Amino acid sequence: MTRRMVYGFGLWLTLACTAMTIASIIEPRWLSYSPNGERKASMGLHRYCRSSTNKCDHFPEQKLGDCDGDKWSFCSMWRTVGFFISFSVVIELLTVVSFIVIISGGVQRRSTGWKVITPILAFGGIVQCAGMAIVAFLYDHDERFIEGWHLDLSWTLVTISWTVLVLTSAGIVASALYLPTEGGYELIPNAQQFEVEEDEQLNSRIGAWNDGYQRD
Repeated sequence: MTRRMVYGFGLWLTLACTAMTIASIIEPRWLSYSPNGERKASMGLHRYCRSSTNKCDHFPEQKLGDCDGDKWSFCSMWRTVGFFISFSVVIELLTVVSFIVIISGGVQRRSTGWKVITPILAFGGIVQCAGMAIVAFLYDHDERFIEGWHLDLSWTLVTISWTVLVLTSAGIVASALYLPTEGGYELIPNAQQFEVEEDEQLNSRIGAWNDGYQRD
């Protein structure tokens, strides 16, 4: 059975993954161009930055030629990555809320909450993995990524994030299946005393009835 401590640990891991995912969106460093070890340009989900001008432009941009001709497939795939990663943040925030609701509940909620929260964690990890894989595919196959380009910090952050999400989901499932059951509810002392007194009264009445039947 999953304990409160397990859910608490899962909550902190999910918060860390959420922070890494948001950082990967904000930081335009999914792919970087560093031909001589010095970064000349970097590409984010929504911005393209050049060190020569210290300026970042919106990316991909059709009017700047980013999506002309056969580049449309690249732009469509890149925008899909942006959607996947943004959507995964929503999933992670939903998971955080679910953790809080389960942790604040009782034993019964914790005993069944894993069936709700683990699919959400796994789904968020799958969405991020898909976005990461698309970027890796473009890096390997798109002609614009010549020698000097490399996968950078934001791609690494998402890779760590989806891995932790999936492992967290698996860990919660394992704890639900293999950890011993938490202690159940106990009657308050007054209720226990009342129950004992009630049993004694019932036994005395049964004894009186038996005595009367035997005398008859």
